[in-house]
Amino acid sequence: MIRLLFIILAASLLASCQPVETTSEKPYKWLIPDDFPRPIAIPYNEMSNAKVTLGRFLFYDKNMSVNQSQSCASCHQQQYAFAERRSVSKGATGQKHRRNAPALVNIAYNKTLTWAHDGLTSIERQVLIPLFSESPVELGATGNEQKILSRFNTNKYKEMTEQAFATEQLDFDLIVKALSSFTRSLISLNSPFDRYAYAMDDTALSKSALRGMDLFFSERLECHHCHGGFNFTQSTTHQRQLLDLRPFHNTGLYNTAGDFSYPAIDTGLFEVTGNKQDVGRFRAPTLRNIGLTAPYMHDGSMGDLSQVIDFYAAAGRSISSGENAGDGRLNPLKSQFIKGFVLNRQEKNDLINFLLTLTDSQFITNPQHSNPFKE
Repeated sequence: MIRLLFIILAASLLASCQPVETTSEKPYKWLIPDDFPRPIAIPYNEMSNAKVTLGRFLFYDKNMSVNQSQSCASCHQQQYAFAERRSVSKGATGQKHRRNAPALVNIAYNKTLTWAHDGLTSIERQVLIPLFSESPVELGATGNEQKILSRFNTNKYKEMTEQAFATEQLDFDLIVKALSSFTRSLISLNSPFDRYAYAMDDTALSKSALRGMDLFFSERLECHHCHGGFNFTQSTTHQRQLLDLRPFHNTGLYNTAGDFSYPAIDTGLFEVTGNKQDVGRFRAPTLRNIGLTAPYMHDGSMGDLSQVIDFYAAAGRSISSGENAGDGRLNPLKSQFIKGFVLNRQEKNDLINFLLTLTDSQFITNPQHSNPFKE
């Protein structure tokens, strides 16, 4: 039975570990079921309830942007599993990003951050990008640090900062630590699939979803090779990690003319490594809450799950005209796992129904993650 095989695999790879110790008055309690591992502790930024609370306010506060037009939550919206419905994000000044905003789901477990950076391994470093990036401008803090900080010189923020860091003086170092703590707290492990696979609730999945699960974990489709483990992604790390897989893949999305066979606007991991074999490689994201996070792919170029399944069934995408014309199925750097497959209508529907069982409705309505300014 696929459930038993999955549980055995998960248990061998993802052994439970001791709770992370914190310096707060009360140790931080992860919203993680007992059978799941805990994220790796960050010694210089231990989790605490006070940090998470401060980070939550900062995450939703438009005072974080240079012109007070956007917050972190503008691009990472709770109802969409902290993603957004745009193909690519827009910054505070209206500049378009070249990439789709990734969902902030279980990123406490992420081995790497962003779509294509194998050296970006801590949330604290990643948070600096939307804050200070200049091309494109996102929140626009560069050169405006004191202007932005002055907006948080309020009794409420002084009180929260004192509780979190034993000082009333909020600076960007503490802002980064608080935002990182809040985003680490965004844990989603209560989907119908979890109730079926871990709580042994045989009624949690429909017959169609069960058939779709068998397809997902089959060698025929090979989905689980890139979207495996309890977090449905290779980009996972935690205490007692046993496997260390490289989670970046060229999926045959493009095969343009020119030196790189990929759109110059974004050549993926190659931009970091300089290794031509990494052209077009992007991180395989978690599939948890995937039914909420459309559009898909690093550039938001696919609108729904049906399109995504058709793309993988075809072993890549052929574009007949325009600046990105070319047959991605023939991209020489395409992953060995993108081989294509054939599904009938019922099987495709079953697979989609399984993917929808990864939606955690509690996660997207949890008041602990919601906008505190609307309470």
